[in-house]
Amino acid sequence: MAPITLYTASTPNGQKAAIIFEELKAAYPPTVFPDYVVRPIKMSANEQKEDWFLKINPNGRIPAISDGNRGDFKVFESAAIILYLTQQYDKEFKLGFDPVHDPNTYSEALQWIFFLHGGIGPMQGQVGHFKRAAPEKIPYAIKRYEDEVKRLYSVVETRLQDRDYLVGPGRGRYSIADINMFPWVNRHAIVDIENFDTTYPNVSAWLKRINARPVVEKALGIPASS
Repeated sequence: MAPITLYTASTPNGQKAAIIFEELKAAYPPTVFPDYVVRPIKMSANEQKEDWFLKINPNGRIPAISDGNRGDFKVFESAAIILYLTQQYDKEFKLGFDPVHDPNTYSEALQWIFFLHGGIGPMQGQVGHFKRAAPEKIPYAIKRYEDEVKRLYSVVETRLQDRDYLVGPGRGRYSIADINMFPWVNRHAIVDIENFDTTYPNVSAWLKRINARPVVEKALGIPASS
């Protein structure tokens, strides 16, 4: 099988792409899931805005992939990459869910994926911007976005009551829903939350559970620091 190229950087969205690659690589033999090549993108040099990359992702953001097994088919947006890879290669639904025979659970996974992209991701991103990148500190903006992130974390906290993972019967099972959300919540330190572990004990336990996975530990180091 031809390798898949992953264009990425060490951001939450880049990390989730690396995690799904490494999880699939660990779950299936190379005859089922191909190896992949990492092409680091130098965001500090605005490499993601160069013409060659815009042909891969016209939005000029990472991550993106090019699948050599399917005519160099290109996919951008981190959640779209996760869904594409599991649709094409996770035939035993080790990380995803069967949309035909288990449509309700599959729908639940999509709901939590979209919850991240419609809520925690953009809100926490704004916290980072106004704390680290804005030319002036605007307390109102910082508080507004931090309060919304805290509210969204509370939604996840409630969801994880008596559960180990976001989706699946019983206590749930580790899946694409967790992979998609984990890197963002794992960077909760950007948000001013006193005593995170006691404020969100279920979320804290969930983070520890996922961080303990050797595959995740490896993926968080992709791409390697130069």
